[in-house]
Amino acid sequence: MTVQNIIHDQLFLSQKSTSANRADLKVAEDLRDTLLANRDKAVGLAANMIGKNKRIIAFYVGLLPLVMLNPQITKKSGEYLTEEGCLSLSGERKTKRYRTITVTYQDMNLNTKTQEFTDFIAEVIQHEVDHCEGILI
Repeated sequence: MTVQNIIHDQLFLSQKSTSANRADLKVAEDLRDTLLANRDKAVGLAANMIGKNKRIIAFYVGLLPLVMLNPQITKKSGEYLTEEGCLSLSGERKTKRYRTITVTYQDMNLNTKTQEFTDFIAEVIQHEVDHCEGILI
């Protein structure tokens, strides 16, 4: 288990992430391990939050962490406004989210998958995908 420090540098976090590939699987493992180590205060993380500028996110589906490489939100519906916090930032900020999203991504075996998510899990994914785009709440 390799737990990484959480990055708070907004200039770094504002950079758009590059695509992940097989060489980045160690980054994906470190991200998952860091999420597990921060279970008490984080429901999701993006790779740039541990200092790696790659399109990789990790979040909980129930009790289990799910890692996505190169996630792309392909559909969204049910717009709403909410307030979110972030482990890399202080306080909460208002943001727009969608209740239902469809995401195409690669799993840890680099298999491409498409899956629909709703409600809180969808919100977390949107937050982490924003990180990949260099968008901070």
